[in-house]
Amino acid sequence: MPAEVVKESMMHEFDVGRIVDDLDAVFREAGNSEDAGYMKSYLKSDLEFHGVKTAGIRKQTSAFARAHRDLTRDQAIALARACWERPVYEVKSFAVGMLTRFVNRLEPRDLSVVEELVRNSHTWAFVDSLATKVGADLVERHPDPGVVLDRWAEDENFWIRRTAMLVLLPSLSHDRGDLDRFLGYADAMLDETEFFIRKAIGWVLREVSKSDPTSVYDFVRPRTDRISGVTIREAAKYLPNEQKDELMTAYRERLGRTR
Repeated sequence: MPAEVVKESMMHEFDVGRIVDDLDAVFREAGNSEDAGYMKSYLKSDLEFHGVKTAGIRKQTSAFARAHRDLTRDQAIALARACWERPVYEVKSFAVGMLTRFVNRLEPRDLSVVEELVRNSHTWAFVDSLATKVGADLVERHPDPGVVLDRWAEDENFWIRRTAMLVLLPSLSHDRGDLDRFLGYADAMLDETEFFIRKAIGWVLREVSKSDPTSVYDFVRPRTDRISGVTIREAAKYLPNEQKDELMTAYRERLGRTR
């Protein structure tokens, strides 16, 4: 099936089942079995992989966006949910890209949709984009995002807890946003052993440090007895050398005492 088929089918009546079938078929034809094996191994995923690289997925997302410039909120959500039911990496990736393209059609209340998709993602490859490219936009437009985010930050699912922090990343990296809320979440999760929580805390701290190193230093310094290696290395990466050396020395001394 040529790649143009998916573009043509999308011009007809909006049928999410047909669109998902066409996407799956196009990605299957365009895929590469060797790449599929590598991607599946790298992401440690149970999904089916056709072996289509990011550029190929974006090509189909762009084709869809051109064919559906008048896509409605309800259609975008329906298509995303239909894609999520298909256990194929490329189809789900298309859904994330599509929601990103049409995030302005979504409403703040659609954080519930982001939660639904994240809860059933099972991989950072979807979670991080849903959080930073879709959820973050909705949080900035939400009249009271704390009601949602505080609940997420205490969820049993660590991907939801990770998302509670990452949706704050874009605004914080532009020197705006709710730093106190993030630091509260980070402190509450600092003792967790889950790698993706530790990495998320460090990631956000690293980005904040580019414009506000003092806040990052002040947060980390009294917590060197609790913080993980992956978190502190990320957090200290762009701090002034004197602050970075002080934090890493304190961290290494703590390790020496516990050995």
